[in-house]
Amino acid sequence: MLPEPFQALQAASRPVSRAAAVPAVLLAGATGALGNEMLRRLAGSGLFGPILVLAREPITDGLRGVSCVLVAPEVDASWPQPAALTGVVLFDPPRLFYDRERALWTPRPDQFQAVAGWMRGCGVRTLVVVLPHAQGRLPQALKRGLASLDEQAVAALGFERVLFVRSAQKPQVAAHKGLLNRAAHWMLASVRFMVPGSEQPVRAAKVAELVTAALQLAPPGIHVAAPELVWRAAQGNLRELVKAWLGR
Repeated sequence: MLPEPFQALQAASRPVSRAAAVPAVLLAGATGALGNEMLRRLAGSGLFGPILVLAREPITDGLRGVSCVLVAPEVDASWPQPAALTGVVLFDPPRLFYDRERALWTPRPDQFQAVAGWMRGCGVRTLVVVLPHAQGRLPQALKRGLASLDEQAVAALGFERVLFVRSAQKPQVAAHKGLLNRAAHWMLASVRFMVPGSEQPVRAAKVAELVTAALQLAPPGIHVAAPELVWRAAQGNLRELVKAWLGR
């Protein structure tokens, strides 16, 4: 049965949904506390189009506007190339007690350049990379600049905007066997109190909020958020601090 003319006119006059009008976002590493917060904030803000999450196995996510892109464990020519203008790469390891996270694809540090190149091939113009690091390990001069050859190579891929967000990692809790090992660990644990408060880890929700604000405000170019800036942003006036960082 053919539709009536007025039905066709009504359908043509309906506004295009925002999710369909706004280009998609590619999200690699939607695992861990940070990945979960980043996914929720991107999908729930209403500012971005469909969120395409890289996964190793099919999963069903309850968030509206979120779908999976199935990929092989290694970045190669078999990967699909969905169209997107924004790419987000996170290195938060999956929490193995979450079945959903076990099915998602998480990049390894040695895959960083390859996945960034793949995103550029998908049409991505804005790339955001959250790079956790051990407290006090990154030299002062590199906290605000490119810290490795991989980062320099990614910055040279032709993206319009590249944002590196350096967020301090939480110290790993390891089991220490033996009395001497436990005593040595207890003595060395005092070193953590020597790490400045501005380099302490911040809540994943605040890091995700900073990334979302930066995506809206960042001008073209390469922007590096040092751990101190991430920490200060978590203390309040986040949007104003992001504006000052980006010169807006």
